[in-house]
Amino acid sequence: MPIVKTSAKGQVVIPKAIRKALGIKPGTSFHVRVEGKEVVLFRLPDDPIRALRGVVKGGPSLTKALLEDRKEELEREEKKFARFLRRPGLGSK
Repeated sequence: MPIVKTSAKGQVVIPKAIRKALGIKPGTSFHVRVEGKEVVLFRLPDDPIRALRGVVKGGPSLTKALLEDRKEELEREEKKFARFLRRPGLGSK
C-alpha cells in the first residue's frame, strides 16, 4: 500500500499506479468527505446528467400524473364556470 504525504498547501498526490488502475486523468473531479477520522474521495462522473439517466426507471410516470392533474383541474374549472354559461329561460322552446 503506497504512502503519501501532504504538501505545504494540503495537496496529496495519488500514486501513478492507482491513477492508472482507476482511469484518473488530469481534471477528474472528486467529492471529498470526512468519515470519522478518515478522508474519503468519491470520483464524480464526467457527465452527471448521463450518469443519472434511468435512475427512476420503473417508477411512477410524472408525465402521466401531470396530465391527470391537469385534466382534473380543467373539469373543476368547467364546473365552476358552467353556471355562468347557463342562461335561465333562453334554452327552452
